[in-house]
Amino acid sequence: MQLTAEEERSLNGEDGKTIASAYRILLAIGAATEAKKLVPIKWAHISGVNYNTIGDAGTEFLEKFAADDARVAVKTTVNPMGFDRTKPNNLDENFVKQQMRIVKSFEGLGTTPSFTCVPYEIFEIPQTGTPVSFAESNAAIYSNSVLGLLTNKESSLSAIASSLTGKAPYSDLRIEEFRHPKITIRPEVELLTELDYGLLGYFTGKVVKDSCVALDGITRIKDDIIKTKSLSAALGTSGTCGMFTSSPSEEQVQKRESIREVIPFDKAELSGIKDELSTADEGNVIVLGSPQLGLNELNLVVDLVKDKKFSKRCMIFCSRTIHNQATKVGLNDRIEKIGGEIVCDSCACLTPLITKENVDSIITNSIKGAYYLNHFNRMEVVLKDLKTIVRDYTN
Repeated sequence: MQLTAEEERSLNGEDGKTIASAYRILLAIGAATEAKKLVPIKWAHISGVNYNTIGDAGTEFLEKFAADDARVAVKTTVNPMGFDRTKPNNLDENFVKQQMRIVKSFEGLGTTPSFTCVPYEIFEIPQTGTPVSFAESNAAIYSNSVLGLLTNKESSLSAIASSLTGKAPYSDLRIEEFRHPKITIRPEVELLTELDYGLLGYFTGKVVKDSCVALDGITRIKDDIIKTKSLSAALGTSGTCGMFTSSPSEEQVQKRESIREVIPFDKAELSGIKDELSTADEGNVIVLGSPQLGLNELNLVVDLVKDKKFSKRCMIFCSRTIHNQATKVGLNDRIEKIGGEIVCDSCACLTPLITKENVDSIITNSIKGAYYLNHFNRMEVVLKDLKTIVRDYTN
């Protein structure tokens, strides 16, 4: 990989051990992805903030990085942690202690304590074509597909390295030619709900190994953030694909570059994915917010429930920023009135707030949430779209 003189100096330790380590990480990733150079980025978003995600080894690694007085070189936001610090809980003392060590390390590095998996709903978006480094999969896919930003599906490690250096390997989805799909998924079933689009995304991630895929006939989905978030999150859950388009690019059409494969997605495929992830007939806790809910989704929940109340406990995960915005417009009071329980700074995925000790099974409209709650929290899951959840569990 070709480095600038400044990058060479940093690699050789002139800016400290931590920055040198960050460059070594980027060089290793660059070699693996055949990058010829590093490019400047404007924004990094780091995953691996929940203690359940990185464990003791990750916690110690972060502390060593932060101890060297290194600071992030670009705007850097972070993923949700494991719980909401402002609410009482009965969590294991060691978990809380280790989680707060992680938070302290990220604060020491100079990151923005966003604790969100939907930074694109909270922060100012750079102009189209701007390279960024996003480790949260739904955010990477949404940013590539909807916002026109340039990011690979980063790991927590690569995003940290990019945040400290302000650089990322020029490879894969940061290169225009790899943003043109060669495979199309063709839905042959009507997609009506956010759950349907999540099922499409999960199927696509399982069968497509390319970095970019075309989804035939979904030209208007980008105007519906709820369905697009569901699609992006599910696509990121089941595979490595980091971007979707609604059709082959104009450049491909002009060059008469053909799609090499068209894969149908029919009713049988939709039902099969749902049967795989929906493992129970009934649940006792409703879980909404994987990815975390934005203001439009909070409004939708309130509008759907109207003057009724949830008949089961309903946990609603959102960022602190969205919570504060909802408070200003009186939305939180309305959510509490309908029986919703807002949980900030955390997410349904891998949270210790939802375990077999306190919950038998959960009800959700999230494909990503269903996958992680089943595979890692060992919960039984009932998958239903939001309108059906409101219909079945309010009175």
